[in-house]
Amino acid sequence: MNLHIEETPVLLGRKAAALTAELLRRAVSENGHARLVLSTGSSQFETLEALVKEDVDWSKVTMFHLDEYVSLPETHPASFRKYLKERFLSKVTLADCHLVDGNPDSIPALTAELRKTPIDIGLIGIGENAHIAFNDPPADFDTRESYIVVNLNERCKQQQVGEGWFASTEEVPAQAISMTPWQIMQCRHIISAVPHKVKAKAVSDTLNHDTTPEIPATLLKTHPNFDLFLDAESASLITGQA
Repeated sequence: MNLHIEETPVLLGRKAAALTAELLRRAVSENGHARLVLSTGSSQFETLEALVKEDVDWSKVTMFHLDEYVSLPETHPASFRKYLKERFLSKVTLADCHLVDGNPDSIPALTAELRKTPIDIGLIGIGENAHIAFNDPPADFDTRESYIVVNLNERCKQQQVGEGWFASTEEVPAQAISMTPWQIMQCRHIISAVPHKVKAKAVSDTLNHDTTPEIPATLLKTHPNFDLFLDAESASLITGQA
């Protein structure tokens, strides 16, 4: 694991985006194309804002994304399809993109596309409860499916309300379609941009515990090419940090 600590979320985003762009350019140079998985949420704002400004031949990049609420219309402010279209897809011209549409019946077709060739880079956030994608604790580390329907726990729902996507936990959908931990780990390189004070405990738990489904993000530490980007606040509970 490579640990990077920047002073602010903006600096964190720039550094995470720069590494992502470097790896995308390398994949395009070596293979003629690149495949990218994106996560969403307020923690990814700065990284995506910087990434769309990077010098990448986006016409040779195919994008997938991690998760979406079951049956949530794209017009809803919390829709991750809406999020990605506004913050990423409207700003670059990709070779192709494959969004999770919130319909469980679409999982087989999405899986077929995902498994055609390996994913080069996964931008994988870490939740306040240390979830990766919507794999809340205890996460299913055993399944070899690519996407599954998961139940969202109360801590996860509280995060969505805290970030302003919903007015109350009662409004948060009970289920989501999520890329599985196993599938996330198939990415050739994983980059996690994790700013903000609300992520400090999840970061500390991830770094201070052995791999366990009760802290899903601990799985990322077992990946041979994992870069974790923190800011001063998200790193504040790590021993030796202010």
